[in-house]
This record gives sequence, structure tokens and C-alpha cells, in this order.
Amino acid sequence: MILFPAIDIVGGKAVRLYKGDYDQMTVYSDRPAEIALDFKNCGATHIHIVDLEGARDGGTPNLDTVLAIKKQSGLFCEIGGGIRSMEVVDRYLDAGIDRVILGTAAITDEAFLKKAVEKYGERIAVGADIREGFIAVKGWLERSQVTADEFFENMQKIGVKTIICTDINRDGVMAGTNLDLYRTMCRRYNVNITASGGVSSMKDIKALKEMNMYGAIIGKAYYTGAIDLKEAVEAVQ
Repeated sequence: MILFPAIDIVGGKAVRLYKGDYDQMTVYSDRPAEIALDFKNCGATHIHIVDLEGARDGGTPNLDTVLAIKKQSGLFCEIGGGIRSMEVVDRYLDAGIDRVILGTAAITDEAFLKKAVEKYGERIAVGADIREGFIAVKGWLERSQVTADEFFENMQKIGVKTIICTDINRDGVMAGTNLDLYRTMCRRYNVNITASGGVSSMKDIKALKEMNMYGAIIGKAYYTGAIDLKEAVEAVQ
């Protein structure tokens, strides 16, 4: 299982939101690239980056910060948040980012998603942000009418290889991850699923590894020290 320690960015700073609420934001560092170097020193090979301003407003407002993280760490970097056009996809991938994650656009613009997958294949992932069984969009601010199962089935059909699956109600609250959800999705669908939201202990990490998850994102638990990243990396190898 691949561990993806996460850096969420607002205004060039590493932050965390509580349950996706922009009004409940904690700033952890003014220098996200230094956090990426710590990830590397702990043995991590991959980084999950979210441009939270991009998620809310579209575009690439924190592109320089994202590229600094990639350049200084040299690790595999995937980026999500506000990727709603081929121009933005091209901008990230041409600049050396390894994979982009489509969120809202995967629901609202299927033609764009298909075009991106056709052009870039496995370098395109999608985010399935789930609230009460439905996919949420626009930085989690709105709930769509698409159920999680409908979404996964459609993504598999289109040829998406990687889905980052988040239970929004578990995100940033340190209450443990939704193992039942991930167990069900792994059994049902033939895609690489990365668990996100509420991965807050070594117990979570070990349980996800046992069910052969493709990946797990560590967010707030790294910043609070609830998970020792070095220990977690060793546990999944």
C-alpha cells in the first residue's frame, strides 16, 4: 500500500480544514516544501497535494508552491483542487506533476474527463468525495444527485484507474476512517482506491493494508503527531 502524506494549500501555506469548512482552518506551515522534505526523510515516496483555493475558485492559484514541493522533494506528486479544463491539466502535467485529480469536473463535465483520460491515461485520477452516500462537488460545498456506486461504475467504464475516495464526515476530525466503505468499494470495483479522510492511527493504516487498498492519505494525523510517518511507511512496506 502506498502512503500519501498530504499538503493542503491556501495562500502558499500548508493548512488543514475541519470537515471541509474554509472557516475552520488551521495553518501548519508557511513553507510547504519543507514539509515535503520531511515526508521524504520519513521514507515517503508519494505526496498528495490539494490546492484548496483552486477547489473553491478554479484555476491554479498556488502553482508556484505546488511546483516547489515537487522540485525540492523529488517525490511522486499528485494534485487536486479546481482542475476543470484541459488547459489546467496540461499546465500541471507539462510542469512535471505526476498525476492530476479531477473532482467536480468528473461529475459535471464527462466529455472533459474522457478527453483527459484518453490523452493522459493513468496520470488522471478522480476524487470521489462522499457525503451520506452521494458525491459532493465544488470543494465539498454542494451535494450532487449522483450516488457513490453510480459514480464508481461510471469511472470504471470510462477507464479511470485511480479513485481517491473520501468520507467527508470523517475528514479532519480524527475519529478513524470508514473501513466498511473501503471494504465494500474494493470488493465491488476493479480500480485502484486510495482511502482519504479520517486515517488517524496506526490501527487504521494496518486495517487498510490488510484489505489490499492501493493507497491511504495521511492528513491531519501527520500534523498533530497522531501518526508517526516513518513508522507508518515501515508498516506498509
